[in-house]
Amino acid sequence: MRRGISAVALAAAIVLGVTACGSGSGGAGDSAKAAAADPASVSGTITYWDTSDAKNEAPAYQALVKDFEAKYPKIKVTYQNVDFTTVEQKFKAAAQSGKGAPDVIRTDVGLIPEYASLHYIAPLDGTAALGSTQDFLPGPLNTTKYDGKTYGVPSVTDTLGLLWNKRIFARAGIAKPPATWDELIADSATIKAKVPGVTGTYVNPDSYFLFPLLFGEGADLADPAAKKVTINSPQAVAAVTEAKKIYDTSSMKVDFANAYDNMQTSFRTGKVAMIVQGPWSVSDDLTGSAFQGKESDLGYAPVPAGSGGKALAPTGGHDLAVYQGSRNLAAAYLFTEFMTSSASQQQIALKNGTLPTRTSAYTAQVLKNPVIAGFRPIMATARPRVALPQVGSLFTPLQQEYIKILQGQSSVRDGLNAAAKQFGTLLPGYSVQ
Repeated sequence: MRRGISAVALAAAIVLGVTACGSGSGGAGDSAKAAAADPASVSGTITYWDTSDAKNEAPAYQALVKDFEAKYPKIKVTYQNVDFTTVEQKFKAAAQSGKGAPDVIRTDVGLIPEYASLHYIAPLDGTAALGSTQDFLPGPLNTTKYDGKTYGVPSVTDTLGLLWNKRIFARAGIAKPPATWDELIADSATIKAKVPGVTGTYVNPDSYFLFPLLFGEGADLADPAAKKVTINSPQAVAAVTEAKKIYDTSSMKVDFANAYDNMQTSFRTGKVAMIVQGPWSVSDDLTGSAFQGKESDLGYAPVPAGSGGKALAPTGGHDLAVYQGSRNLAAAYLFTEFMTSSASQQQIALKNGTLPTRTSAYTAQVLKNPVIAGFRPIMATARPRVALPQVGSLFTPLQQEYIKILQGQSSVRDGLNAAAKQFGTLLPGYSVQ
C-alpha cells in the first residue's frame, strides 16, 4: 500500500531532475527547440514501453512504430511490450535508480500525478510532444494535468456508461434506459415484475464503480486545494446511501469473492438487464447468449445522474509520458506527438476498437464501430479522478469499507468515517472531518 513519497524516492527524484535537465545535448529546453525547429535533423535511439495487450492490440502499435521510423529515419525506436500489471513497479524501480527506464511510456491515466510528483516524467507544455490541445476531448486532456503543468498526452480513453439489454427492456414495456438512479430503481422493479427470472442490475462492489454515484452528488475522495479528506462528506454519504439502496432493491445477489466475473456472466446471459461498465467489456458481453448474433440488442447510455441532475463518470485510458531522465528528449517528444496524432489514433481505433482522445479522430469510418459510436457521446460525462499522487492507494480502504456497507456490517456514515480515517494516514497534512 502506497503511503506517499519516501525519503529515498524524493532523493532519487531530485537526482533525476538534475539528470534530466543536463542530459543529451543541452537539456529539456534545447531538446524542445530542436524537435520543434527542425524535426528531420533529430537523431538517436529511444525506448518505448507499450502496455497494450500483447496479442490483440500490440501489433497495431508496432505498425505505428515502423511508420514513425519511416518518417524520421534518423531515429531508431526500441519497442518493448510490458505487462500492464507489472509496469508501474518496473518503471518506478528503473526511474528511481536512473537505469533502464524507457524514454516514452504508455501509462494509466491515474498514475500521472504520482509520476509527476516524483519527477519521473517531464512536463510537456511548449514541447513538440504536445502542441495544440484544442483537438483533445476535455475528459482525457484533464488526466494529464498536475500542479498546473501537463505531463502526458492522451492516447486512448474510456469511461463508465450504462450497458442495457434492449430486448429485456422491451419485454418490460420500458422504452428507454434510466436517466437517474431513482429511475434505475423503478425500472428494476418493473423488470422484476414483468420479466420472470431477470433482475434489474448487478452492483459491482469495486470502489472504482462507485465514482458515478460520488460524482453525481458532487462528492470526491479529497479536496487538494483545502487539503481535506472528503470521502465522508454529506455529499459522499448521500452517494453511498443511494448505492446501498440500489444494492438492496435492484441488484442480483453479489458474490463478493468473484463479483466482476459474476456480473459479466449475469449480463451476457440475460439474467440482469443493465450494468455500469466500460467499453472494454463489450467483446465479452457479445459472446453470451443474450447478445450473440443479436448485437443490436446491446444498448449504450450515460451512467444515471445523481441529485445534481448531471451524469458524471471517471475518465480512464492511457496517456503517453516522457521520462524526465531521457538522454534523447527531442526524439522522445517527436515520437509522443506522432503516436498521439489524429491519424495515428484513427489507425489504432480501426484496428483495436479503442476510443480516440481527439475529436478529429472520430471519423465516419471510425464511428462504424458500434462500441466507439455508443461510447462517443458518453465521453461527455467523463471527468478525471482527483489529481493526487496517492490516489491509487485510496481505492483499497474505500473498497473494504464499501463492501462492509453493502453487506450491512457497517452503516454508511460509520463506514465512510472509517475510510476517511485511513485516508488521513495516506494523505499527510490532510484534515479529516
